[in-house]
Amino acid sequence: MSKHEKTALDRARDELFSHINRCGVLEASDEQQKEWMDDTLKFLEERYPDLSGPDLEELEQVGLRYCKPVIRHGKQHTANTEWSGSGSAA
Repeated sequence: MSKHEKTALDRARDELFSHINRCGVLEASDEQQKEWMDDTLKFLEERYPDLSGPDLEELEQVGLRYCKPVIRHGKQHTANTEWSGSGSAA
């Protein structure tokens, strides 16, 4: 395998992220996300039979973290509203 060839885990991770973005699971409740992730991991396990148990656990953890960004996209203002924008130091 060349150093640029993706492993089964790399391909499965990329596919998982693609599914997350397409399926609207980012807007789902925690319970719905977990259910969706369980179903999706079963699908990925069938699609990528070379994945081990630890590989699937890693996919689940990274997928659930991806569904819970530190800052929710488009949900809240993240700028400090007290900042005047004048450019002067406090």
